Amino acid sequence: MGLRLILMRHAKSSWDDPLSDDFDRVLNARGQSNAAAMGIWLRDKAYLPDEVLVSAAARTRETYEWLSNGMGLCANVEVKDTLYLASDRRIMSHLKQAEGNTVLLIAHNPGVGEFAARFANRAPRHKDFARYPTCATTVFDVAAPTWSEIAFGVNPVVDFVVPRDLDA
Repeated sequence: MGLRLILMRHAKSSWDDPLSDDFDRVLNARGQSNAAAMGIWLRDKAYLPDEVLVSAAARTRETYEWLSNGMGLCANVEVKDTLYLASDRRIMSHLKQAEGNTVLLIAHNPGVGEFAARFANRAPRHKDFARYPTCATTVFDVAAPTWSEIAFGVNPVVDFVVPRDLDA
């Protein structure tokens, strides 16, 4: 198998503390549940990362904690300050430095949704792909032999799911 990317937007965060800085917001109960369920889905589909890149924001780090519980594994995790509210180009620059065979990247909108749309060779026929809601996850087969050679617009989407799909 070649390279694979699992691209995820963080799970639903809490707005309970109006004085909390955006960077420090944590997940609400639904977000915790959704992230754990997404981890189980990834495990059941055998989409298991060997490298993880996570924004340094509290909600992305917590998303990975709940996700890894569901997956039943803990991979090599790199927490990146520069993935916080990163643009699609910044996400691309991080991925070009990746080393794993299957990389999971957890970040924020609008950058992560824009990256997904640009990275895909064809958008999946799913009503939520364009808006990329919380905990949305796309699995791509990477159309390059190395991460340093990846490009926009050429990568097949293997799977796309949002938490609501897992309830069905």
